[in-house]
Formats: sequence, structure tokens, C-alpha cells
Amino acid sequence: MKAHAFGVALALATASLTVPAAQAHPPSSAQVRVWVTTPDRAELLHERTPVTFQSGASDRTTITVDPRTSYQTMDGFGASITDSSANVLYRLSPADREQTLRKLFDPKQGIGVSFLRQPVGSSDFTAEAEHYTYDDVPAGQTDFGLKQFSISHDQQQVLPLLRRAKQLNPALKVMATPWSPPAWMKTGDSLVGGRLKDDPKVYDAYARYLVKFVQAYAKAGVPIDFLSVQNEPQNRKPSAYPGTDVPVRQEAAVISALGPLLHKASPRTKILGYDHNWTTHPGDIASTPPGEDPETDYPYKLLQTSATKWIAGTAYHCYSGDPSKQTDLHNAFPTKGIWFTECSGSHGPTDTPPQIFRGTLTWHARTLMLGTTRNWAKSVVNWNIALDSTGGPHLGGCDTCTGLVTLQPDGTVSTDAEYHTIGHLSKFVKPGAVRIGSTSYGTTGWNGQLMSAAFRNPDGSTALLVHNENDDPRSFAVAVGDKSFEYELPGGSIATFTWDRVTADVPQPVSLDGATATASANGAEAGMAIDADGSTVWTSKEAQAPGQWLQVDLGRERTFRQIALDSGGNIGDYARGREVAVSNDGVHWRTVASGTSTGQLTTIDVRPVSARYLRITSTGSAGNWWSLADLRLYR
Repeated sequence: MKAHAFGVALALATASLTVPAAQAHPPSSAQVRVWVTTPDRAELLHERTPVTFQSGASDRTTITVDPRTSYQTMDGFGASITDSSANVLYRLSPADREQTLRKLFDPKQGIGVSFLRQPVGSSDFTAEAEHYTYDDVPAGQTDFGLKQFSISHDQQQVLPLLRRAKQLNPALKVMATPWSPPAWMKTGDSLVGGRLKDDPKVYDAYARYLVKFVQAYAKAGVPIDFLSVQNEPQNRKPSAYPGTDVPVRQEAAVISALGPLLHKASPRTKILGYDHNWTTHPGDIASTPPGEDPETDYPYKLLQTSATKWIAGTAYHCYSGDPSKQTDLHNAFPTKGIWFTECSGSHGPTDTPPQIFRGTLTWHARTLMLGTTRNWAKSVVNWNIALDSTGGPHLGGCDTCTGLVTLQPDGTVSTDAEYHTIGHLSKFVKPGAVRIGSTSYGTTGWNGQLMSAAFRNPDGSTALLVHNENDDPRSFAVAVGDKSFEYELPGGSIATFTWDRVTADVPQPVSLDGATATASANGAEAGMAIDADGSTVWTSKEAQAPGQWLQVDLGRERTFRQIALDSGGNIGDYARGREVAVSNDGVHWRTVASGTSTGQLTTIDVRPVSARYLRITSTGSAGNWWSLADLRLYR
């Protein structure tokens, strides 16, 4: 065991950044290429032997990819070249630095990082002795004319790295976020804590400060695509690093001043609001000044202000809550975008490198790689792109954070788990890709099932990401219409499957919005079968027997020609026999199909039928419960 542990530690310390270049394979409309990362590091973005789509269905748990259903357009995936990251990268020789940048940003030789979120001034991850902004003046002085404004600090390391990154990946997008306005704009005259002074002249000065930054960066060769006005505006007590308490009314005031100026100076730059956690952190609630609203509905309130006309959408972080909050906001404001913009890997004081890698890989895979994208995120962005082996340098803030890559004491650069979770996205899902439908059975809270997300790239190719949450291997199938392939993934592993074109009969899904369901057994949970969420499952909670039924009221008459009964990951819980009946009044029924099933997904073809009510009745017996993760209709 000691020898094994030493071997793993040595492999971690000396791991190459090399991602195998795409190997040439004979083109095939049905061929699927496969890349896998395992939590034991045995495979790291390793390209396996291709597989091929075949005609017909599989008895295995089946991830159904639905190219006819589309969701958000993706902007990119990546991290931040913080001041600390720049410092770490500049400790490398020019040749090693170039190799590392290629492994990060080159879409062919590396993972093609396509989104960077850059601090505007200092954050907790700075290698400087003191925190800074771009317009610092002695205490007690002001600079409303912004005569002292300068980005000279960033000209030394940060901007050269950004320019090289954009050369390596011209599709790279850049977001900018300040951790604090200049201290002279704030109560307390400090970058750490305090608020903006409640003065229209200060709001105007801060807006002009941000515009000058955007203009200076564009002049330096790094146009800014997205801008938020404050990192974590409810973090009132940052741990010795820049931060500012910005209530909704102040953020709205700044954005109202910024919007017109930015639209004129840099029309390409979109303003993002909030830039904080999925839910308000308990510590932020506890630090709310007496008599003030803790604003636990901050993004909702912000998008209801008059500033909303200047706001493209909302940015989220991972340190409180879960990604489902993104969908809640999307449902309330469907015309506003959602970007996920920060999450750092971290570790406990006694965690070993293999434990850190495994824990980070599996949590980030289900929560960020898939959890955020399945909840409308247009980006997935980690925190530092590079740190040293001590988790630094940093000035205050996190001392257990990890980056995409780590500079080891012997001078080598190793890849962290985040390199691979981001890589499984950024290498294969290109900016402009659209997320399309795919069934998914896992949860961000871990239930041991399979999670997935699928994307259609601008060139028409498809990328499907699958994570096996279980510690044991899981076998499954992937189906596109009437074509499918089978695969098995090791426990905890991630796979990206890509294919160009599949000639298949892909029917049009019928919306079940507004539909309701009842059942002869466990009727209270019947709605879980029709909620388009494979991770929620209706089960009979009793052995299968003839006469059990699940009935759906479609809300109005709908036309369909195909029914999918998906039992998901509950192996063996499919109805052994079934009968399908329809009705227009819920009283008079006619049978349209009957038969037996042999696997987790049963697809039933019927003559085109129009009906309001649908009833599935069990006609067989089994010791298993009858489960439905998803009932779908197609026309």
C-alpha cells in the first residue's frame, strides 16, 4: 500500500500536461469518438477506441439525445488568470510557460480554454505585498477626474498572458470583475470591506472607472466581452482581501450610470449582474446591518429595477446553494442569460493528493460540468487557472484553493481535477454550441446514477458528456432516434462522446407542460414520471402486478405517434407487460397498443392518435417495483 501511495503521489507530482492530439480515424457518419478521465488518474482525457451507432434499441439504461430540443447557447469554459496565476506562470522558463499555455488554450494540443474571468485590480489571489486598484491615491484624497488611472500593473504579466491566450484560441471570451472600487470611493477608505459612498458623483466616477478599464484593455489587445460591477456584493466581511458590500439599490445605480457610457464606448461588452452564490450564504445574512434587508432574492430584485435594460443576465458562484437556483431565475426572467463564473476546488488539511483529485473531479463533474449546464449556464468558470503547490501566492482569503494546473516544488507543472472537468467541456463544446436535450438520471447531490449533457456545435457535430456518479462501473446505452450504441464507464469517471452526423429517425417531442399525472399506487409522486427530469422517479413501491396503472391528463388534446417509457437507472424496474389506452374525456377509453418489455427503455409506436388522456396499465408480474423516470411522447 505504501508503494502504491508513493506511486500515485509521484504520478501526480510529475504528471504531464499533454492531451493527446486528435488521432485520425476513418470518417463515418455513425462513428463515435470517446475520451475518458478516471478518478484514479489511470486515464486523463484519454481517447479510447471509437464505437459505432447501430440500428435498434438497447435493454440498458439509455441516455436519449434529442437534437430537436434546444436550450442555451454556450459562451465558453475556463478560469481566471489572476495576479497569482500570472506570477506562477512567470516562474516557468519561457519554453515551459509556452508549453503550459498551449496545454491550456490551444484547442488541438490542449483543452482549448475558451472563457476567462479577470479581476479588475486586486483580489485575494495577488502576489503583491499590498492590494491595489487602477486608481489608488493617498488616504483622504480623491480623483474624480481619474487622472491617476493606469493599468500599468497588468502590463507586466497579466496582459501578455491574455494576449497569448487569445492568439492560441481566437474564440476566447473575457469577462472582467472588480473585487473593490478604489478606496477613495468607499466608506472606510479601504479596499477591504465598506460600501460605495451613497453619492451620485461616486456612482458616476465608478462607472467611468470601469469604462476606462474596458477601453484600456481593448487598447492593450484584450477586448472585454462581459463585465460585472462587483464580485460577491453580499460578502460584507472578506478575510483580509478586497470586497465591497453593494446592496441592490447601489448596484442598480452603478449599472444605470455605466450602461449608457459602456454602450457608447464598447458596444460588445455585456453587463452581468449579481456575480455571487446560488443562494445567500448564511454568513452574509448574519452580517446584514441591523434594520436592513438581507436581500436573499438579490438577483430577482436587481432584474426588477430600471437598470435591467442594461443587464444581459446574472452571474453565479458555487459557495452556497445548488445549480437549480439558476433554473428558478431563468423561469422568472427567461429573456435574461445565466453565466456561471466562479468556483474553486479546495481541500482539507489532511487530504492526500489522490483524495483531493478524486473528490474534486467527482464533485465538479456533477455540480459544475453538468449541474450548471443543465440549469441554463452559458459558461462554466473555475477560479485560478494556475497556483503553486502551497495554494498560492495569495493575500488573504483562501489558503486551500486549487487551480487547473499546479507548479510543483521540483519545477514541473501538474494537472488538477479542474483541468479535466473543464477540459471535457472546452475541448469538445465550442463557443456558440447549443445545449440540446439528453436524459439524465443523476443529481448534483449524488445518487449514484448517470448524468449527462449534450451539445450541438456550430459545425453540426454533437458532444455528449456523461458522468458515472457511482463508485462501481455502470453500463448504459446512448440513443439518437432509432440508432444507439452501448458503453461502460468505470466508477466516478467522466466521458465525452463526439459524433458528426447520425442518420436516424428522430421524432418531434410533444410538450407535457401543464400535464398532470395520477397512479393506482404512490399517486402522490406520479408527477415525477412526466416532469422531464430523469433524476426524479415515480415508483409503484410494491411488486409489479396486473392492473397497476399510471394516467396522464395532457391538459388538452395532443397528437402523438410514439410513447417512450423510461425506467432510468433503477435496473429491472420496467413493466414486464403493458397496455396503452387513450381517451378524450377520461371516461371512454380505447386501447392503442399492448405488449411486453425487456429493458429499461421501451419505445412504443402507435398510429398517429389525438387524445387528452393517456393510461399505461401493467399486464405482467415481477418482484421488482414498477418505476418510470420519464414518460415522453413524440409525434
